[in-house]
Amino acid sequence: MNSSVSLVASSVESDNLTRSGRGVRTPWQRKYSHVVAAVDTAVIAAAVFGAQVAWLGPDPVHVASAPVTYTAVSFGLAAAWLAALFLRGTRQPRVIGYGAAEYRLILAASMQMFGLVSIVAYLSDAELSRGYFLLSLPLGTAGLLCGRLLSRRWLSRRRAAGAMSTRVVLVGAADENERVAGELSRQPSAGLHVVGVLALSRAGSGPAWSDEEANALRECLATSGADGVLVSGGAVLQPADIRRIGWSLDSGRHHLIVAMNLIDVAGPRLHTRPVAGLPLVHVETPQFSATQRVLKRVFDIAGAGVLVLALAPVFAVLALLVRASGPGPVFFRQERVGQGGAHFGMLKFRSMIDGADARLQELLAEQGREGTPLFKIDNDPRITPVGRWLRKYSLDELPQLFNVLGGQMSLVGPRPQRDAEVEFYDDDAHRRLMVRPGMSGLWQVSGRSALAWDDAIRLDLFYVENWSLVGDIVILARTFKAVVAPGDTAH
Repeated sequence: MNSSVSLVASSVESDNLTRSGRGVRTPWQRKYSHVVAAVDTAVIAAAVFGAQVAWLGPDPVHVASAPVTYTAVSFGLAAAWLAALFLRGTRQPRVIGYGAAEYRLILAASMQMFGLVSIVAYLSDAELSRGYFLLSLPLGTAGLLCGRLLSRRWLSRRRAAGAMSTRVVLVGAADENERVAGELSRQPSAGLHVVGVLALSRAGSGPAWSDEEANALRECLATSGADGVLVSGGAVLQPADIRRIGWSLDSGRHHLIVAMNLIDVAGPRLHTRPVAGLPLVHVETPQFSATQRVLKRVFDIAGAGVLVLALAPVFAVLALLVRASGPGPVFFRQERVGQGGAHFGMLKFRSMIDGADARLQELLAEQGREGTPLFKIDNDPRITPVGRWLRKYSLDELPQLFNVLGGQMSLVGPRPQRDAEVEFYDDDAHRRLMVRPGMSGLWQVSGRSALAWDDAIRLDLFYVENWSLVGDIVILARTFKAVVAPGDTAH
């Protein structure tokens, strides 16, 4: 096998290079875990003791039929909550900083801990204050989730600067290395920073992994200061080769990561189970059970209903602005393709001059976009001044809350497109139509109008294949941020 080694130049902050007395870098997970633990402690203390003061007042109060004060109970409850988060593994290195598993574990730990407390209180006849359950549980859980989200934002900023990431050397065929490096560079928040590349190519019937490649890998690891090796694929490597790569790493210092030939599969659908010495990876097929559909529909109705009531004054003001912007109706109704290919009328506040659709093909032809997907016009002359402002902050989309209540749309999902755009779908893209279209979606919060067609389809398919209620909540939170601070990609 022939090999070539290259080091990837990078700018790394000093705290990513701090070393212990043994000459080994302190893992970023340990430092970040300390930050998260401090945030968790502050949130839980505020939630528990805040509930005590708000419900019982600032003066010390004894628990009825028990020789302890509520201050002692609050200390015990806070300690038990922190212990539950620890025992559920919410700060394990494989959990923190990326993915939705961290949030699910926090929810599970909080609910189970308070469930256990209620059972103990019932069995011991202790008249525990209801304030802990009515205030501490919901506010504390929400605070923990927000705290983890803010911690991730801080972590992402550090990773964007090159710090607090796992530094890896890619090993595999040149094309596999390029594919994996490209995906990692697009998602720096994943925390894998490529600092070296060992490109392999098979030559004749020679050994698959020789001493020459092993020596080259050790030299690359020492020179780059990498934390581990990421095997990018199996085109030129056999299972025995990957085992030998693992043997060549320093135990306890270097880690071996193997990239599977799977794309767009979220963590909850992946399960590993060693069988007869084989590390089998179980990939659950996407499931759209009746329970999931009911849960998503209840979430949509509740969310849309609350928003319609809360934003009623905003609807009235926007309707007056649209009416004053020029002749034409206040609402614009356009036929879009929904779930299963069914057509429906999608509502918007009118942001263009009346009869704007008649000029679409003409403008597409002028800008050389005729026969291409995503019918977006740069500097569209049909948009009114009021409409341009509505579009920048996505306020023209608010009437789609009535589409959500009517069952044609969801709060989160792939954006509904026109028949002419659906004609560009290949077999893979048609899977977008398996779910209700959404007011917001994964690709809208990942780049809005700046994303290319292929990237938009890829993100929508990832959403369809890996739907979860927690994921919907995260997308809605990111949508709110995109509306408040739309940036340069909003059109």
